[in-house]
Amino acid sequence: MRHPLLTACSAALACTFAVAAPMAGAADFPTKPIRIVVPYSAGGTADVLPRIIGEKLTAMWGQPVIIDNRPGAGGNIGADMVAKAAPDGYTLMATPPAPLAINRYLYKSLPFEPEAFVPVTILAKVPNVLAVQNNLPPKSATEFLNYARSRNGQVTVATQGNGTTSHLTGAMVANQARAGFVFVPYKGTAPALADLMGGQVDAFFDNISSAYRQHEAGKVRILAVTSNTRSPLLPKVPTLAESGLPGFDVSTWFGVVAPAGTPTEVVQKLNAGIVEVLKMADVQQKFIEQGAQVVGDTPKQMGEFLDAERIKWKKAIATADVSIN
Repeated sequence: MRHPLLTACSAALACTFAVAAPMAGAADFPTKPIRIVVPYSAGGTADVLPRIIGEKLTAMWGQPVIIDNRPGAGGNIGADMVAKAAPDGYTLMATPPAPLAINRYLYKSLPFEPEAFVPVTILAKVPNVLAVQNNLPPKSATEFLNYARSRNGQVTVATQGNGTTSHLTGAMVANQARAGFVFVPYKGTAPALADLMGGQVDAFFDNISSAYRQHEAGKVRILAVTSNTRSPLLPKVPTLAESGLPGFDVSTWFGVVAPAGTPTEVVQKLNAGIVEVLKMADVQQKFIEQGAQVVGDTPKQMGEFLDAERIKWKKAIATADVSIN
Protein backbone atom coordinates (compact mmCIF):
# COMPACT_ATOMS: atom_id res chain seq x y z
CA MET A 1 0.00 0.00 0.00
CA ARG A 2 1.37 3.44 -1.02
CA HIS A 3 2.09 5.91 1.75
CA PRO A 4 -0.60 8.66 1.86
CA LEU A 5 2.07 11.34 1.68
CA LEU A 6 3.50 9.89 -1.54
CA THR A 7 0.01 9.72 -3.03
CA ALA A 8 -0.60 13.37 -2.15
CA CYS A 9 2.74 14.41 -3.63
CA SER A 10 2.01 12.51 -6.83
CA ALA A 11 -1.36 14.20 -7.12
CA ALA A 12 0.20 17.59 -6.52
CA LEU A 13 2.85 16.98 -9.17
CA ALA A 14 0.19 15.85 -11.64
CA CYS A 15 -1.74 19.06 -11.09
CA THR A 16 1.43 21.11 -11.48
CA PHE A 17 2.22 19.47 -14.82
CA ALA A 18 -1.40 19.88 -15.95
CA VAL A 19 -1.19 23.61 -15.29
CA ALA A 20 2.31 23.98 -16.71
CA ALA A 21 1.61 22.03 -19.92
CA PRO A 22 -0.48 24.72 -21.65
CA MET A 23 2.08 27.36 -20.68
CA ALA A 24 4.92 25.29 -22.10
CA GLY A 25 2.93 24.69 -25.26
CA ALA A 26 2.30 28.40 -25.62
CA ALA A 27 6.00 29.16 -25.11
CA ASP A 28 6.96 26.72 -27.88
CA PHE A 29 4.13 27.79 -30.21
CA PRO A 30 4.04 27.15 -33.13
CA THR A 31 5.39 23.62 -33.54
CA LYS A 32 3.41 22.72 -36.68
CA PRO A 33 1.78 24.45 -39.67
CA ILE A 34 -0.83 27.17 -39.07
CA ARG A 35 -3.89 27.41 -41.27
CA ILE A 36 -5.54 30.77 -41.88
CA VAL A 37 -9.01 30.30 -43.33
CA VAL A 38 -10.19 33.08 -45.63
CA PRO A 39 -13.97 32.70 -46.09
CA TYR A 40 -13.86 34.28 -49.57
CA SER A 41 -12.42 33.42 -52.97
CA ALA A 42 -8.75 33.92 -53.85
CA GLY A 43 -7.62 37.11 -55.53
CA GLY A 44 -9.43 39.86 -53.63
CA THR A 45 -8.11 42.09 -50.86
CA ALA A 46 -9.47 39.66 -48.25
CA ASP A 47 -7.16 37.02 -49.71
CA VAL A 48 -4.13 39.16 -50.60
CA LEU A 49 -3.54 40.72 -47.17
CA PRO A 50 -3.33 37.47 -45.14
CA ARG A 51 -1.06 35.98 -47.82
CA ILE A 52 1.38 38.87 -47.31
CA ILE A 53 1.26 38.26 -43.55
CA GLY A 54 1.47 34.47 -43.88
CA GLU A 55 4.65 34.62 -45.96
CA LYS A 56 6.41 36.71 -43.32
CA LEU A 57 5.17 34.59 -40.40
CA THR A 58 6.44 31.45 -42.15
CA ALA A 59 9.91 32.98 -42.27
CA MET A 60 9.67 34.28 -38.70
CA TRP A 61 8.44 31.09 -37.04
CA GLY A 62 9.90 28.42 -39.30
CA GLN A 63 6.49 26.82 -39.71
CA PRO A 64 4.29 27.01 -42.83
CA VAL A 65 1.39 29.45 -42.60
CA ILE A 66 -1.16 28.21 -45.13
CA ILE A 67 -4.01 30.29 -46.56
CA ASP A 68 -7.14 28.18 -47.05
CA ASN A 69 -9.92 29.80 -49.11
CA ARG A 70 -13.38 28.55 -48.11
CA PRO A 71 -15.91 30.85 -49.80
CA GLY A 72 -19.69 30.65 -49.65
CA ALA A 73 -22.80 31.96 -47.91
CA GLY A 74 -21.38 35.44 -47.37
CA GLY A 75 -18.42 34.09 -45.42
CA ASN A 76 -20.47 31.81 -43.19
CA ILE A 77 -19.07 28.51 -44.50
CA GLY A 78 -15.47 29.36 -43.66
CA ALA A 79 -16.43 30.97 -40.38
CA ASP A 80 -18.34 27.87 -39.28
CA MET A 81 -15.32 25.70 -40.10
CA VAL A 82 -13.06 27.83 -37.91
CA ALA A 83 -15.63 28.01 -35.11
CA LYS A 84 -15.60 24.20 -34.93
CA ALA A 85 -11.79 23.85 -35.14
CA ALA A 86 -9.58 22.91 -32.20
CA PRO A 87 -8.89 26.01 -30.04
CA ASP A 88 -5.11 25.64 -30.16
CA GLY A 89 -4.04 28.55 -32.35
CA TYR A 90 -3.33 26.43 -35.39
CA THR A 91 -6.57 27.33 -37.19
CA LEU A 92 -7.42 31.01 -37.57
CA MET A 93 -9.74 33.11 -39.71
CA ALA A 94 -8.81 36.29 -41.59
CA THR A 95 -11.95 38.06 -42.76
CA PRO A 96 -13.67 41.32 -43.66
CA PRO A 97 -16.65 42.40 -41.52
CA ALA A 98 -19.45 40.10 -42.70
CA PRO A 99 -19.01 36.92 -40.60
CA LEU A 100 -18.02 38.82 -37.47
CA ALA A 101 -20.19 41.96 -37.50
CA ILE A 102 -22.82 41.86 -40.25
CA ASN A 103 -24.26 38.41 -40.95
CA ARG A 104 -25.78 38.10 -37.48
CA TYR A 105 -28.28 40.78 -38.53
CA LEU A 106 -28.72 39.67 -42.15
CA TYR A 107 -29.36 35.94 -41.82
CA LYS A 108 -32.24 34.47 -39.85
CA SER A 109 -29.87 31.93 -38.28
CA LEU A 110 -26.15 31.18 -38.24
CA PRO A 111 -24.40 27.87 -37.47
CA PHE A 112 -21.82 29.69 -35.30
CA GLU A 113 -21.68 32.48 -32.74
CA PRO A 114 -19.83 35.52 -34.15
CA GLU A 115 -19.22 36.90 -30.66
CA ALA A 116 -17.54 33.66 -29.53
CA PHE A 117 -14.46 34.08 -31.72
CA VAL A 118 -11.35 35.24 -29.88
CA PRO A 119 -9.98 38.52 -31.32
CA VAL A 120 -6.32 38.49 -32.38
CA THR A 121 -5.84 41.75 -34.31
CA ILE A 122 -7.21 43.97 -37.05
CA LEU A 123 -4.79 43.80 -39.96
CA ALA A 124 -5.96 46.88 -41.84
CA LYS A 125 -8.81 49.13 -42.82
CA VAL A 126 -9.74 49.78 -46.44
CA PRO A 127 -12.18 52.60 -47.21
CA ASN A 128 -14.93 52.33 -49.74
CA VAL A 129 -15.14 55.15 -52.26
CA LEU A 130 -17.93 57.05 -53.95
CA ALA A 131 -17.27 56.36 -57.64
CA VAL A 132 -19.50 57.78 -60.38
CA GLN A 133 -19.80 57.26 -64.11
CA ASN A 134 -18.01 59.82 -66.27
CA ASN A 135 -21.13 61.39 -67.78
CA LEU A 136 -22.76 62.21 -64.44
CA PRO A 137 -22.86 66.04 -64.00
CA PRO A 138 -21.55 66.34 -60.39
CA LYS A 139 -17.82 67.01 -60.12
CA SER A 140 -17.53 66.67 -56.34
CA ALA A 141 -19.11 64.62 -53.57
CA THR A 142 -20.97 67.67 -52.27
CA GLU A 143 -22.44 68.25 -55.72
CA PHE A 144 -23.34 64.56 -55.97
CA LEU A 145 -25.28 64.63 -52.70
CA ASN A 146 -27.18 67.75 -53.79
CA TYR A 147 -27.79 66.18 -57.20
CA ALA A 148 -29.22 63.03 -55.56
CA ARG A 149 -31.52 65.09 -53.33
CA SER A 150 -32.83 67.04 -56.32
CA ARG A 151 -33.56 63.89 -58.34
CA ASN A 152 -36.11 62.52 -55.86
CA GLY A 153 -34.85 58.94 -55.73
CA GLN A 154 -33.85 58.57 -59.37
CA VAL A 155 -30.08 58.17 -58.90
CA THR A 156 -29.05 54.55 -59.48
CA VAL A 157 -26.39 53.03 -57.24
CA ALA A 158 -24.74 49.68 -57.99
CA THR A 159 -24.04 47.21 -55.18
CA GLN A 160 -22.03 43.99 -54.92
CA GLY A 161 -25.30 42.35 -53.86
CA ASN A 162 -27.99 42.78 -51.23
CA GLY A 163 -26.52 43.16 -47.75
CA THR A 164 -22.94 43.68 -48.92
CA THR A 165 -20.79 46.47 -47.50
CA SER A 166 -21.26 48.49 -50.71
CA HIS A 167 -25.05 48.23 -50.31
CA LEU A 168 -25.02 49.06 -46.61
CA THR A 169 -22.59 51.96 -47.09
CA GLY A 170 -24.92 53.40 -49.72
CA ALA A 171 -27.89 52.99 -47.38
CA MET A 172 -26.05 54.84 -44.61
CA VAL A 173 -25.17 57.67 -47.02
CA ALA A 174 -28.76 57.90 -48.24
CA ASN A 175 -30.07 58.03 -44.69
CA GLN A 176 -27.65 60.70 -43.44
CA ALA A 177 -27.84 62.79 -46.62
CA ARG A 178 -31.63 62.45 -46.84
CA ALA A 179 -31.22 61.40 -50.46
CA GLY A 180 -33.03 58.50 -52.07
CA PHE A 181 -31.07 55.98 -54.15
CA VAL A 182 -32.25 53.19 -56.41
CA PHE A 183 -29.98 50.28 -55.48
CA VAL A 184 -29.08 47.90 -58.31
CA PRO A 185 -27.68 44.58 -56.99
CA TYR A 186 -24.99 42.69 -58.90
CA LYS A 187 -23.19 39.42 -58.25
CA GLY A 188 -19.95 40.93 -57.02
CA THR A 189 -17.68 43.87 -57.76
CA ALA A 190 -16.65 43.11 -61.35
CA PRO A 191 -20.09 43.29 -63.04
CA ALA A 192 -21.10 46.31 -60.95
CA LEU A 193 -17.94 48.17 -61.90
CA ALA A 194 -18.35 47.18 -65.56
CA ASP A 195 -21.83 48.72 -65.68
CA LEU A 196 -20.58 51.84 -63.89
CA MET A 197 -17.88 52.26 -66.54
CA GLY A 198 -20.48 51.64 -69.23
CA GLY A 199 -22.82 54.29 -67.82
CA GLN A 200 -25.66 51.86 -67.00
CA VAL A 201 -25.64 53.02 -63.35
CA ASP A 202 -24.80 56.39 -61.84
CA ALA A 203 -22.68 55.50 -58.81
CA PHE A 204 -21.06 52.71 -56.84
CA PHE A 205 -19.69 52.65 -53.26
CA ASP A 206 -16.85 50.38 -54.27
CA ASN A 207 -13.74 49.09 -52.52
CA ILE A 208 -10.88 51.49 -53.18
CA SER A 209 -8.49 48.81 -54.47
CA SER A 210 -10.71 47.95 -57.45
CA ALA A 211 -12.13 51.42 -58.19
CA TYR A 212 -8.72 53.11 -57.97
CA ARG A 213 -7.37 51.43 -61.11
CA GLN A 214 -10.38 52.52 -63.17
CA HIS A 215 -10.19 56.02 -61.70
CA GLU A 216 -6.54 56.29 -62.69
CA ALA A 217 -7.40 54.99 -66.17
CA GLY A 218 -10.08 57.69 -66.53
CA LYS A 219 -12.94 55.20 -66.79
CA VAL A 220 -14.77 56.32 -63.61
CA ARG A 221 -14.43 59.27 -61.22
CA ILE A 222 -13.84 58.83 -57.49
CA LEU A 223 -15.41 61.78 -55.67
CA ALA A 224 -14.84 60.82 -52.03
CA VAL A 225 -13.64 58.15 -49.61
CA THR A 226 -15.94 56.83 -46.89
CA SER A 227 -13.39 56.65 -44.05
CA ASN A 228 -12.88 59.51 -41.59
CA THR A 229 -9.39 60.20 -42.96
CA ARG A 230 -8.16 60.55 -46.53
CA SER A 231 -6.50 57.59 -48.20
CA PRO A 232 -2.74 57.65 -48.90
CA LEU A 233 -3.66 56.17 -52.27
CA LEU A 234 -5.80 59.23 -53.11
CA PRO A 235 -4.57 62.05 -50.85
CA LYS A 236 -6.32 64.78 -52.86
CA VAL A 237 -9.74 63.11 -52.70
CA PRO A 238 -11.83 64.33 -49.73
CA THR A 239 -13.79 62.22 -47.27
CA LEU A 240 -17.58 62.19 -47.19
CA ALA A 241 -17.27 63.80 -43.76
CA GLU A 242 -15.54 66.74 -45.46
CA SER A 243 -18.19 66.81 -48.16
CA GLY A 244 -21.34 67.41 -46.18
CA LEU A 245 -21.80 64.27 -44.03
CA PRO A 246 -20.20 65.16 -40.66
CA GLY A 247 -18.85 62.18 -38.73
CA PHE A 248 -19.36 59.70 -41.57
CA ASP A 249 -16.86 56.87 -41.20
CA VAL A 250 -17.23 53.49 -42.88
CA SER A 251 -14.35 51.21 -43.80
CA THR A 252 -14.03 47.61 -44.81
CA TRP A 253 -11.59 46.10 -42.35
CA PHE A 254 -9.78 42.78 -42.23
CA GLY A 255 -9.33 41.02 -38.91
CA VAL A 256 -7.83 37.81 -37.56
CA VAL A 257 -9.71 35.72 -34.99
CA ALA A 258 -9.28 32.33 -33.34
CA PRO A 259 -11.84 29.72 -32.17
CA ALA A 260 -13.47 30.19 -28.78
CA GLY A 261 -11.33 28.79 -25.98
CA THR A 262 -7.94 29.47 -27.57
CA PRO A 263 -5.47 30.04 -24.71
CA THR A 264 -4.65 33.65 -23.94
CA GLU A 265 -0.91 32.97 -24.12
CA VAL A 266 -1.26 31.60 -27.66
CA VAL A 267 -3.43 34.55 -28.72
CA GLN A 268 -0.84 36.97 -27.36
CA LYS A 269 1.94 35.23 -29.29
CA LEU A 270 -0.11 35.31 -32.49
CA ASN A 271 -0.82 38.98 -31.95
CA ALA A 272 2.83 39.83 -31.27
CA GLY A 273 3.97 38.01 -34.40
CA ILE A 274 1.39 39.58 -36.70
CA VAL A 275 1.93 43.08 -35.29
CA GLU A 276 5.68 42.71 -35.78
CA VAL A 277 5.08 41.79 -39.43
CA LEU A 278 2.72 44.75 -39.90
CA LYS A 279 5.52 47.11 -38.81
CA MET A 280 7.80 45.96 -41.65
CA ALA A 281 8.32 48.63 -44.31
CA ASP A 282 7.86 46.30 -47.28
CA VAL A 283 4.64 44.92 -45.80
CA GLN A 284 3.27 48.42 -45.24
CA GLN A 285 4.11 49.32 -48.85
CA LYS A 286 2.27 46.25 -50.14
CA PHE A 287 -0.74 47.16 -48.01
CA ILE A 288 -0.73 50.72 -49.37
CA GLU A 289 -0.79 49.30 -52.89
CA GLN A 290 -4.04 47.57 -51.91
CA GLY A 291 -5.43 50.83 -50.54
CA ALA A 292 -5.13 49.36 -47.04
CA GLN A 293 -4.16 51.30 -43.92
CA VAL A 294 -2.27 49.11 -41.44
CA VAL A 295 -3.79 48.76 -37.95
CA GLY A 296 -2.22 46.00 -35.81
CA ASP A 297 -4.11 46.56 -32.55
CA THR A 298 -4.29 44.41 -29.40
CA PRO A 299 -6.87 41.64 -28.86
CA LYS A 300 -8.64 43.85 -26.32
CA GLN A 301 -8.76 46.79 -28.71
CA MET A 302 -10.05 44.56 -31.50
CA GLY A 303 -12.80 43.24 -29.21
CA GLU A 304 -13.93 46.77 -28.39
CA PHE A 305 -13.79 47.71 -32.06
CA LEU A 306 -15.96 44.70 -33.00
CA ASP A 307 -18.56 45.71 -30.40
CA ALA A 308 -18.81 49.17 -31.98
CA GLU A 309 -18.89 47.77 -35.52
CA ARG A 310 -21.77 45.42 -34.68
CA ILE A 311 -23.82 48.37 -33.45
CA LYS A 312 -22.99 50.34 -36.60
CA TRP A 313 -23.83 47.58 -39.09
CA LYS A 314 -26.96 46.50 -37.21
CA LYS A 315 -28.29 50.05 -37.58
CA ALA A 316 -27.28 50.15 -41.27
CA ILE A 317 -29.10 46.88 -41.98
CA ALA A 318 -32.22 48.14 -40.24
CA THR A 319 -32.02 51.33 -42.33
CA ALA A 320 -31.61 49.34 -45.56
CA ASP A 321 -34.40 46.95 -44.50
CA VAL A 322 -32.62 43.91 -45.95
CA SER A 323 -32.46 40.30 -44.82
CA ILE A 324 -31.25 36.98 -46.28
CA ASN A 325 -32.97 33.68 -45.60
